[in-house]
Amino acid sequence: MAGGSGQRFGAELPKQFLPLAGKTVIEHSVEAFERCEAIDEIAIVMHPDHIDAMQRIIDRNGWSKIRKLLPGGAERYLSTLAAINAYRDLDNVNLILHDAARPAVSQRIVNDVVTALQTHSAVAVAIPATDTVFEVSDDGATITAIPDRKRLRNAQTPQAFRLDILQDAYNKALKDNDFTCTDDCGVLLRYRPDIPIHLISGDITNRKLTYPEDTTLLEKTLTLKP
Repeated sequence: MAGGSGQRFGAELPKQFLPLAGKTVIEHSVEAFERCEAIDEIAIVMHPDHIDAMQRIIDRNGWSKIRKLLPGGAERYLSTLAAINAYRDLDNVNLILHDAARPAVSQRIVNDVVTALQTHSAVAVAIPATDTVFEVSDDGATITAIPDRKRLRNAQTPQAFRLDILQDAYNKALKDNDFTCTDDCGVLLRYRPDIPIHLISGDITNRKLTYPEDTTLLEKTLTLKP
């Protein structure tokens, strides 16, 4: 999933095209899945304005698993729908959705997700929350609750699903006039609550490139990565 504009990062180019540890961010992300023997096929969902640039990166690397380069939408959920629609006519598809801005995802995490999909219909990756989280009033001016940190997790990607299950959840969501979306697990949790979302352990190094300050830690992680 590489359709973001990177506005919070503040760069002219989307952050997935920025150089990091000798490659672009998206090259690190794609290679994590290219290297994994359990991955059969890769599709990249990209903002339409940057498809040509992405194709040049694909040609330069000679990746063998990339089969689709799809135009994404203005919202994240529209990019997910682009991926769903690209595979909806196939049977027994497991869709693994990874944010291109997490370039340090490990082989351990990718393999754990694939393994979990053998016995679960939905899989998420997360790490324990280390900060206290405040729930606040609608205007954000006062604290209304402090959830028990032991039960909180910081979400990472990939998130993975049996395609037919995720597609059904989105079909229901798109009929809901009050539909809002922050991530795909949220869609499943709301519209297919009968499907448990299995959780596997992430890693603190699987951080997202969100702000310029993140580059230093990611650069160090990727430089040391085998």
